[in-house]
Amino acid sequence: MAGNSFGQAFRITTAGESHGPGNVVIIDGVPAGLPLTVDDLRVDLERRRPGQSKIVTQRKEPDEPEILSGVFEGRTTGTSLAILIRNTDQRSRDYSDIKDLYRPGHADYSFDAKYGVRDYRGGGRSSARETSVRVAAGVVAKKLIEQEFGGKVVAYVCQVGDVKANVEAPEKVTLEQVEKRPDGEPNIVRCPDLEAADRMIALIDECRKAGDSIGGAAEIVATGIPAGLGEPVFDKIKADLAKALFSLPAVLGVEYGIGFGCVGMRGSEHNDVFTTDAERGEIRTETNRHGGMLGGITTGMPIVLRAAVKPTSSLPKEQKTVRKSGEEATIRTKGRHDPCVLPRFVPMAEAMVAIVLADHWLRWRGQCGTLTAARSNEAAGQ
Repeated sequence: MAGNSFGQAFRITTAGESHGPGNVVIIDGVPAGLPLTVDDLRVDLERRRPGQSKIVTQRKEPDEPEILSGVFEGRTTGTSLAILIRNTDQRSRDYSDIKDLYRPGHADYSFDAKYGVRDYRGGGRSSARETSVRVAAGVVAKKLIEQEFGGKVVAYVCQVGDVKANVEAPEKVTLEQVEKRPDGEPNIVRCPDLEAADRMIALIDECRKAGDSIGGAAEIVATGIPAGLGEPVFDKIKADLAKALFSLPAVLGVEYGIGFGCVGMRGSEHNDVFTTDAERGEIRTETNRHGGMLGGITTGMPIVLRAAVKPTSSLPKEQKTVRKSGEEATIRTKGRHDPCVLPRFVPMAEAMVAIVLADHWLRWRGQCGTLTAARSNEAAGQ
């Protein structure tokens, strides 16, 4: 099975299934000397783990990480970094009755079509359980980009069903606003617009009680990103970001900047006018309809992306399907499933965006870093 690795200079490789012993990630390209402990990993894993509130799956996984290699005395060694997260609360018996049935919205049929054999317990390799180790790798990537250039990645839920959040300045949303309400209580839907958040929670709960699910969208914002990351043709940073987000389960659409809003605009309306930031002495744009990327390369403006996430496919409601033999049947999925994926999707999306940024930063530094620094010094008369 190919396609288990992602990235070039900062490269992750994952292995594991939803009902196997656990999931593991090997990260290559991590520079030596980066501070890293298990406690660092726990923060985002806690945000992703199941069972954290009434509006997510009630599967109880502690998602306790184990660092197997690549760290000594609290710092990375520059060698391969390996992180393991064991599965502890599988209920494989929930799937024994449907092992020969194709679940609507799942990869059961496509796996059989490709391999001729599949692990019918949960989603197997395509399960969202695999994203636990991606989130762990994302923690490493976040630490790297923050240390190297002050980069930050914050995601939040911007829509559930027909409930849309009103977020006027995405680049100003903080992790604290996403995770906590003003009274200190958890923001369980991870939407910074609290009025919309309350309506989202009510809608998710309504779907859960009806044995149904609901889709939505998340917005991901990267700030502090220097201009110049990315490539102009096949490895455009927007293309790698899209691939990263599309590689996550349940993602059906990705856009950046103004996205599909551009289709009804004229060029004179859409173009972002360049200007100079007097305080910083940096070239910027007055608006950011381009979402921080032009020609596949970052401009120094905030990178703003949105991902559309489908409703959870596993439902306790009876649905029509067929058996592996082709015989018509009905199916009702047992088990514990998210009525809405979005609250737990947020740290997954952050992780994948951070991994892309870490990768492109290391690639830029290897290709252009010394030369660019020399040119900057020459221009400054040094």
